Amino acid sequence: MKLKLISLITFISLTVNAQYTDVINSNRPGESFGAYSVGINVLQFETGLAFGQDNHVSPLIPDRTLFEYQYQIRYGLVVERLEILLDGTFANVEDQLLRGGTQTTSNFSNFESNTLGVKYLLYDPNIQKKIDGPNLYSWKKNNLPQWSDLIPAVSIYAGVNLNFGDNPFKFEGEPNASPKAAIITQHNIGSKWVFVSNLIADKPTTDFPTYAGIFTLTHSIYKKIGVFAEFQTYISDLYSDEILRGGVAFLAGKNLQIDVSGLVNFKDSPERWRAGIGISYRIDMHDSN
Repeated sequence: MKLKLISLITFISLTVNAQYTDVINSNRPGESFGAYSVGINVLQFETGLAFGQDNHVSPLIPDRTLFEYQYQIRYGLVVERLEILLDGTFANVEDQLLRGGTQTTSNFSNFESNTLGVKYLLYDPNIQKKIDGPNLYSWKKNNLPQWSDLIPAVSIYAGVNLNFGDNPFKFEGEPNASPKAAIITQHNIGSKWVFVSNLIADKPTTDFPTYAGIFTLTHSIYKKIGVFAEFQTYISDLYSDEILRGGVAFLAGKNLQIDVSGLVNFKDSPERWRAGIGISYRIDMHDSN
């Protein structure tokens, strides 16, 4: 009975501390969400500025120049596994259309996206590994990759897209509020590699639902520097595409990260590119007790 009680206390302790990290854990500069939350009473701001263009082959569709402000506000509450987050992009747009030798220009600003959601960690493989501890009888099991290492942390996400008023980014008939859901997995491969996947259903109840997959690989090359590569695919009757992102993040302090990144796509209508910089800052009010 005493052994069972000790195991239970150990499990609860590990569960409580499974999310929080000593240094900031940012979703930037990629588009995917990690499986883990920021931790109870941790408030985190992740912002970025990006410049880019969407150029079309068809002369009937205007070319577009964009300046985007990207934001995420994340907060851990109630339990370590739970996180609430506001995620979106506000864009200043200039459309240029050349017709009959005359170029016309139009400008507008609005939210490309604005989503309020919650994320909950369903499974963390590290908890059981910490409970089991090292294998005292097998060097191989302690030091070589095992099949169990392939089991990822798994989270679910549910949110609501909020875009009100006369927004040019909305399709005709799009409601002011629509659902968004995702399954998130995260593999921590050794101490230097992380692989994250997001499978997303966006606006599934509308006339133009979007289904997407995001796959992000991150590698720490130095103690404070990491690089990432990311592939994203969209499937929708309104817009389908494949996008490749890459970038570098620098840990400027335990609560501060700076990043640079860019993206290109694989189609020519539109042909897209972006280049941006970002900063993530954590207000750490976490209570280890």
